[in-house]
Amino acid sequence: MGEVLSHRRLSELIGAIYDCALDPGRWEAALADVADAFDCTVASLTLSDLHNNRFLLNKAAGWEPALLRLKSERHVPEINARLTEWLALQASADEMFVTSVHLSPDYIQTSLYVEECLKPQGIVDIMHMFLMSTHRQFAEIGLGRHARQGAITGREIELGRLLLPHLRKTVAISDLLDVRAIERTHMAEALDALRCGVVLTDERGGILHANRSAEQMMRNGGPIRNANRSLAAGTPSASRELRSAIALAARDETRLGEMPSAICLTDGSFPPAYAHVLPMTVGDLRTRLQPEAVAAVFVGRTDERSGAALVAKAFDLTPAEERILESLVAGQTLAKAANHFGIAQSTAKTHLDHIFAKTGVSRQTELIRLTMQLVEPVHSQSPGDA
Repeated sequence: MGEVLSHRRLSELIGAIYDCALDPGRWEAALADVADAFDCTVASLTLSDLHNNRFLLNKAAGWEPALLRLKSERHVPEINARLTEWLALQASADEMFVTSVHLSPDYIQTSLYVEECLKPQGIVDIMHMFLMSTHRQFAEIGLGRHARQGAITGREIELGRLLLPHLRKTVAISDLLDVRAIERTHMAEALDALRCGVVLTDERGGILHANRSAEQMMRNGGPIRNANRSLAAGTPSASRELRSAIALAARDETRLGEMPSAICLTDGSFPPAYAHVLPMTVGDLRTRLQPEAVAAVFVGRTDERSGAALVAKAFDLTPAEERILESLVAGQTLAKAANHFGIAQSTAKTHLDHIFAKTGVSRQTELIRLTMQLVEPVHSQSPGDA
């Protein structure tokens, strides 16, 4: 298959998506760009509450407003049932759910959602990309094609795989920010109010600005360090990975999808902490923020309230098993986790098998869901927290 999208167009699209991490109000415009790139008529971003069968978030582009309301009011149970049934059977949430492939013609013919919401708009096929999935909720982007555009093809699936890491990184950063919009021109002032650590850097990793949380981490021997005014991590390998991600952000943000969605900053002797690197060189919003930077590094660390820590206590996981679980929850592959902790991949696989045996699950997707069940639905705040 040839190039699915020009490098320039892909970069512009990724830039629009990353802008949404700082300003969720830009999602509708970004979704319109995504739909256009995929040659689709409609696009939606939804966060579904599986216990109450409702949308917690429902942003869309191209949808007729009345039909979007009808979808939210009447058809969430049907949508959730089909997607969760399929997702439960997948070894990985990286696969795309495509209506024309994964639903039978008989089902499509009798579906009330199809009849009442899709047919009136001429939508004949939809591809769903999963951004996150837990026992309580899942987030996904749905892209629908009109009859004149035909069914979803391999080109759209390949493009989806290119964009999925960037979409997930955007959602992860938004979660660290508690989905706050950072607006106007002075980003540094806004960042100081956030509880997660944020460091703005130049292309060499030089520190241009660190918010209060990041400064505290660096003063107190936390997961990040100020090494002669350059950003460093707790281990040499993590520092190299950070520098590589920052260099990619400066040079070619489209390739950031090749990096892990989260960079583990610590070794086994410290509580796990992870970084997400947001490129700052393109995008309408980020290039207007001050101070000028090529990357924003968002640092979140786990604690005793994290899902992995609670699973470890509940199922008597060893410290090594808990570290593997933390890495998987943060988005790293088993191979990447093994490399980071300096163990053989077969050893990491043995740890994972032990985790499966202790928790009673047999797939990584089930393990992640179990872990996320135990995470507090909102971040607790102490007096004085922003």
